[in-house]
Amino acid sequence: MGADLNITKLLQDYILKYGLKLHPVQKEIINYNLSLGDIKRMQISISQCQFLHLIIKVSKIKRVLEIGTFTGLSTLSMALALPEDGEITAVDKDKNTSKKANEFFKKAKQDSKISMIVKSALEALMEIRDKKYELIFIDADKMNYKKYYEIALKLLDKEGLIIIDNVLWHGDVVENNIKDKITDSIRNLNNFISKDERVEKVIVPFGDGMTICRKL
Repeated sequence: MGADLNITKLLQDYILKYGLKLHPVQKEIINYNLSLGDIKRMQISISQCQFLHLIIKVSKIKRVLEIGTFTGLSTLSMALALPEDGEITAVDKDKNTSKKANEFFKKAKQDSKISMIVKSALEALMEIRDKKYELIFIDADKMNYKKYYEIALKLLDKEGLIIIDNVLWHGDVVENNIKDKITDSIRNLNNFISKDERVEKVIVPFGDGMTICRKL
């Protein structure tokens, strides 16, 4: 059986050179995140940026909800793919990173497509419980992933997509000796979704692993 490649820095650079070209502000966000120390790991990978962009284009998606924005790389990647009348609701509780993200959105001239809600995700999701979305991207605190998933299903159009980041959690999900709360939470979510007949699903090894669910 074929195996997925280990994506080294050299391969990452190769993907950037020959794949979908990044917008100058996307590159600026990546460089900015490098200055943040350990929390730069919260950024999605370049391959994930390209995947989110393409799936929005191919699916002709216009209404997106993002749970977890950080400094805005994933948000901007999706906004750039949206038509002029597309919109993203971006939720994040961190005021500082949200402020920085908004600066990047304005610089890229995509801020008219993006509405930010700066508060805890569960609180924000209660505010928008009457809205509907075609794609929901989940990349926030891992302990609440299952709650976000259940709420997302209610907010999602039929045949809409839920995309969940970090589902392979640095490979820890398959290490039986690793039993911390976050790893167990992600394992439990993966097990739950694998049996959920409300969706069809696939796990792809982009970045730290992404689950793509299509609502039936």
